[in-house]
Amino acid sequence: MALSTLLYISSTSFPPLHLPKSPIPFNKILSLPTPRPRFPTSSLSPHRPKAFPMQGILSEAINLIHSSPPTWRSALFNNLLIFIVGSPILVSGLSLSGICAAFLLGTLTWRAFGPSGFLLVASYFVIGTAATKVKMAQKEAQGVAEKRKGRRGPGSVIGSSAAGCVCAFLSISGVGGEAFSRLWELGFVASFCTKLSDTVSSEIGKAYGKTTYLVTTFKVVPRGTEGAVSVEGTLAGLLASILLASIGCFMDSCP
Repeated sequence: MALSTLLYISSTSFPPLHLPKSPIPFNKILSLPTPRPRFPTSSLSPHRPKAFPMQGILSEAINLIHSSPPTWRSALFNNLLIFIVGSPILVSGLSLSGICAAFLLGTLTWRAFGPSGFLLVASYFVIGTAATKVKMAQKEAQGVAEKRKGRRGPGSVIGSSAAGCVCAFLSISGVGGEAFSRLWELGFVASFCTKLSDTVSSEIGKAYGKTTYLVTTFKVVPRGTEGAVSVEGTLAGLLASILLASIGCFMDSCP
């Protein structure tokens, strides 16, 4: 009697427990993927080296090389690259301060006239340096050779490029608009052709001139005299200026 009464009370006081049915079957729960940890995976290997963005740097360098129209950044980058590659030639023809002045000239030239203008100035430098080195020992013995074994300083660089730099600045500034742009290019080429003619005629005249005349009085004077000219030097200077002008025309016609 007591046991039946106890069972009756428990059945009436505690109703049966009904759990909510899961929307996902149990077998599906077991097949769910295990969640990944939320901490960064790099912490698992803290000493792992990071990849160097070499591809991005190379891409940026290529864009600077092919930048058109040229910018100051592309002019500086290309000029620095060429100066590093051509440093042996630069050292043979320029002093350290002369190289610094030439670097500024090259950057300005590339910014104003692009690679064609830069190559024109490079051709001027190579031809002028070669003419200066002709019979250097003979010139030194006669006391008419350039100082420092023909290595020119910043004064020579600035003096030979002053007119060309003016034309470059006028072109960059857009003075006169499109109508005058070709005029500044012509003035730039003409300035270096004139200076190359002067350099070559002087150096070849010192080396091979048989008879030299003072340009103001046409009196015969020794070789190496300031203002003296010779037939050999004059012809060499004329040919050098024609050669540089031809290089300028060829480079301008190239795409």
